[in-house]
Amino acid sequence: MPDALVLTNVEKQYGGLRPLRVRNLRVPAGHLTMLIGFDRPAAEVFVNLITGASLPDAGEVESLGRPTRAIADSDEWLAFVERFGIVSERIVLLEAMTVAQNLALPFDLDLEPVPPAIMTRVVQLASEVGIDAQQLERRVADVLPLVRSQIYLARALAFDPAILVLEHPTASLSLGDAKAFAASVRAVAARRGLTTVGLLMDETFARATGGRLLMWQPATGEMKERSSLRFW
Repeated sequence: MPDALVLTNVEKQYGGLRPLRVRNLRVPAGHLTMLIGFDRPAAEVFVNLITGASLPDAGEVESLGRPTRAIADSDEWLAFVERFGIVSERIVLLEAMTVAQNLALPFDLDLEPVPPAIMTRVVQLASEVGIDAQQLERRVADVLPLVRSQIYLARALAFDPAILVLEHPTASLSLGDAKAFAASVRAVAARRGLTTVGLLMDETFARATGGRLLMWQPATGEMKERSSLRFW
């Protein structure tokens, strides 16, 4: 199976103590790969690199079989970036609106009420990520952290991405909620055959996904393989 992401001798300055470095990373298509050791700023820079939002200062980034340097213009980039689903607290949720309205937002701006055809898609997405139907009419401001994480996941899946990226997915979750969210991610990835990449510090969550574990060495950019045996 081809690699979904290939980063070779990449360096990118971003205002940290050192540039972001990735020496040699290959992420196989259709598998879960957890990259442990990325703090929030480094994770954001990595996401920008693989989506083509920024270019490396040195080295090459290939995403979905093409060099990101080959993206010619903004229209081409917009089409390309839609192939990524990003799970991140940087994604804005509308706190005063319901869970259903937030899940409908990628499909339609007419949210009062959500059109029936869109609501059908919302219910399907909610079910896939584990959101109980009773939560759909609650305001986002009133839901528990696990439901918020499930909303981020559902939004990331809305347009059937080729790559799912988890950016510090457990930052606001308890240990028990992180375990439940890991199970949701694992099930979604398996059901869809979805290339899934985690950028995180939470090794316990990473192991619970059952994915391949790589420890990132920021000073050198090397990735070191870790056993993925679970220890919940």
